[in-house]
Amino acid sequence: MHLRTDGIIIAIDGPSGAGKSTIARLLADQLGYIQIDTGAMYRAAAFMLSRAGINLDDLTAVEQFCADLNIELEVVAGQHLVRANGMDVTELIRTPEMSLLTSRTSTLKPVRDALLKAQQLMGRRGGVVLEGRDIGSVVFPDAEIKFFLSASVDERAKRRFEELTAKGEPVTLAETIDDVVKRDRQDTERDIAPLKQADDAIVIDSSRLTVAEVLTKMVELCRTKIKTMESLT
Repeated sequence: MHLRTDGIIIAIDGPSGAGKSTIARLLADQLGYIQIDTGAMYRAAAFMLSRAGINLDDLTAVEQFCADLNIELEVVAGQHLVRANGMDVTELIRTPEMSLLTSRTSTLKPVRDALLKAQQLMGRRGGVVLEGRDIGSVVFPDAEIKFFLSASVDERAKRRFEELTAKGEPVTLAETIDDVVKRDRQDTERDIAPLKQADDAIVIDSSRLTVAEVLTKMVELCRTKIKTMESLT
């Protein structure tokens, strides 16, 4: 296998609250790669479907809506923005309600088909970091390096709770733990593209690691892989 046009494809999978988005962003910055936040794309789709009042049980309506849905990821003055049909939804998609709705919405085949095509188109040249639930198993099974980033339920709930309270959200730690457990169940038991660790993924448990420690480990592994790929060209 030779190096792609712009570099390798790095897949990061794992459960909700494991720190995938943060690590993906930092890893992309370290390597000079582009981050494709697939989780944000699904959240944006869920938000727009809800905003339009689409009945999620009507798959024909969902498919028609997604056919005209345009989700863009961009960086402006160092800030990562998410736009859906031209609307800035960056903050609107980061609520507990959107987390649960996204888990349901992401099980719908029309939604997955539409976003799968968009993600593959964005990343096919390489030089990208993607994170989600099924990047290494479904979206890019041929990714040159795959990570499965996890952490204990309590640790993930604690992180999520701190994030939400910092934004002024009226939540309790107990409620947040329940939400994390419910999200895990939905993600692992869904019929279409469930949360799954790829057979060749490198597992990293971040429960007792700092963000810097996780990043250092991933950067080292990625740079080793890139050097190996370059030697084959």
